[in-house]
Amino acid sequence: MNDVLRVVAGSPTPEELAAVTAVLAAVEAETQSRRDTEAVPASHSEWSSRARVVRRPLPHGPGAWRSPVR
Repeated sequence: MNDVLRVVAGSPTPEELAAVTAVLAAVEAETQSRRDTEAVPASHSEWSSRARVVRRPLPHGPGAWRSPVR
């Protein structure tokens, strides 16, 4: 038989074994949940990129209005 949990010393009560089993199951569920969220990368649209709002400074001075078309 394949033991999942084995008591090697002492004699725990059934309630103590149930408490240990519940804690280990909760830890495993949390670990699995974190693995699942880390495995799926969040997709970001380029439309929401902050780099879109940053632009070159506008040219200024005489003839500056022509510089973007050259």
